[in-house]
Order: sequence, then C-alpha cells, then structure tokens
Amino acid sequence: MEAIHKNKHFTYADYYRWNDGKRYELIDGTAYLMEPAPGTGHQSAGGALFNTLYSFLANKPGRVHIAPYDILLFGGGDGETTVLQPDIMVILDESIINEKNCNGAPDMVVEILSPSTARHDKVRKFNQYMKAGIREYWIVDPKSKTVAVHILDNGAFNTKEYGESETVPVHVLEGCEIRLAAVFVR
Repeated sequence: MEAIHKNKHFTYADYYRWNDGKRYELIDGTAYLMEPAPGTGHQSAGGALFNTLYSFLANKPGRVHIAPYDILLFGGGDGETTVLQPDIMVILDESIINEKNCNGAPDMVVEILSPSTARHDKVRKFNQYMKAGIREYWIVDPKSKTVAVHILDNGAFNTKEYGESETVPVHVLEGCEIRLAAVFVR
C-alpha cells in the first residue's frame, strides 16, 4: 500500500471530507491508498468468517462489521489520526459505535491477506492493533490456507498458526469455534 502526501498530517475530519471515490486508511496521520477490490479467495474466506461470527452473535451482546467501515482506533473522534478499515471486526462494547464509525478499539479484528496488502497488514496494522489493545487479531492467508491468531497478553501479541484442517477458538467469544475447512472451501 502506498503512502500519499507523506509530508502532510491528516485527521479523521480531513479523511471524512475526501470524496474522490477512493478508499484510504490513516496511520499516525499518514494517508494510505487502499488497493482495488480483493480477489475471490479473499472474498470467500471473508464471507465465511463473517457469517460464522454474525450467526454466533445473534441474540448476544456485541456486533460484527465488515469493511468498508471506519475504526477510529484510539477513540479520538474528528481529531483521530489513525483510521483503519479491517476486513472484519467484532465490537463487544456497543457504546463505541455511532452512526458513522467505531470510535475506539474493537475486541477482535480480522485481516485477509492480498498480495498488495500483506506487508501493510503484517507490519503497520499489526503494530497499530497491538498499540491500541486489540485483544485478538487474525491474519488470514487464503493462498497458504492458514490463519495466524494473535492474542494480546501484557501488551504484546502471542501468536499461534492454524492450518486448513484445524478448528480455531475465538478467544473474545467464549464458545465460538471456527472450522477452517469451511473458510477455505474453494
């Protein structure tokens, strides 16, 4: 992902006014242009994960959202300088959700890798999610059919990798498990 206007510092108020038909993310005030629409493997895995999480949360507190949806990661409102659009997010504290966005850190985020976003997801976003206190961060790789699950513990992520034949517990949703064979069906 390419940083644009590297010498400028943007806030959510700036970002929200942009209406050029493109999608961006902000990290520490730097704008990153989002790549074109993701491919079939990305969309299939994302749909399967979203459906499982959505079904699990039916009639329970909390919400699951799918991109594009703005996360003002550190809860800074219009002055926020880090605005991300994870592929999937689970938000248990519904008080941080408003009509436009989520103003604070979700409990769980899922990023599904595409060739053009892998470094951004594994490095830039990884560090931001850890800094914000995201309790659970999944990096899904449709190509290798693996999921790296990062669980926050004392300010750092502990990581465990799962393969396509395994079942993964969702730590922030007690009793929720996801069979990866159903996620990587094609």
